[in-house]
Amino acid sequence: MTFLDRLENRSIHVLREAYAAFGRDLAMLWSMGKDSTALMWLARKAFLGRIPFPLVHIDTSFKIPDMIAYRDGTAREWGLDLIVGQNEAALAGCRTFPDGAVGRLACCRLLKSDALRDTLDGRGPRKRLDPRTGRLKPWRSGRAFHAVIAAIRADEEGSRSKERYFSPRSGEHFWDPAQQPPEFWNLYNVDFPAGTQVRVHPLLEWREADVWEYVDREKIPLVDLYYDRGDGLRYRSLGCAPCTTPIESASKTPAEIVAELKTGDLKDVAERSGRAQDDEDRGTLEGLRREGYM
Repeated sequence: MTFLDRLENRSIHVLREAYAAFGRDLAMLWSMGKDSTALMWLARKAFLGRIPFPLVHIDTSFKIPDMIAYRDGTAREWGLDLIVGQNEAALAGCRTFPDGAVGRLACCRLLKSDALRDTLDGRGPRKRLDPRTGRLKPWRSGRAFHAVIAAIRADEEGSRSKERYFSPRSGEHFWDPAQQPPEFWNLYNVDFPAGTQVRVHPLLEWREADVWEYVDREKIPLVDLYYDRGDGLRYRSLGCAPCTTPIESASKTPAEIVAELKTGDLKDVAERSGRAQDDEDRGTLEGLRREGYM
């Protein structure tokens, strides 16, 4: 068994534990990034080719258009139960960073943290993919999700290293890093008090290079923004267009990206260095994550 096999097996085990514990209360976040797409691939493996819980995307309306096209095409091709949430009030009131009304971090709180909480709690406006037409339609259901799977990795950003595979939040989605339960070996606590929100992190021990090696091995189709499309630039981390910049890189395949990470110029460069909100927050997202950020 290879190192990737061991990572894959543990992630599949966590996914199955989550579904067994939370069932209908469970959803998975999908950002269209490499990590969450690899996690969807793992979920399809874990459940024999289908994902038995909804995928949730929080649409800020400022994503790179290629990402939305990739989302809709993949959702139709893979038969995903896709739910899209959005803070329509903030967008209608132009209370965003691109409109000049608030700073980047306040924009993240409104369009990501607040939208995520409302979407999971069944309060905010939501849309759902119609499998017959392949189009998103308003979804009026008040169905809530008390457990959500997220594709975070401990090595990506400092606050994420404080997470657990099964990480409890308060009923208001507040996260306290000091109150995380211990996890020994492959024994996970899934018995939480009523009203607890739970985040599940099957990729916690994966590194950036591991994900790319897995993408290469499994031939997972990703949005092509991750690759050099002929201009010597590619995205290493994907977010909103006004706050995300590409890096100089000629890598056109997952294998070339792995080599670049291990031996090239990116070896000692932070993965999220192209995310402007991280710079504004002095390199840490812990404050936003305490409030429910992904």
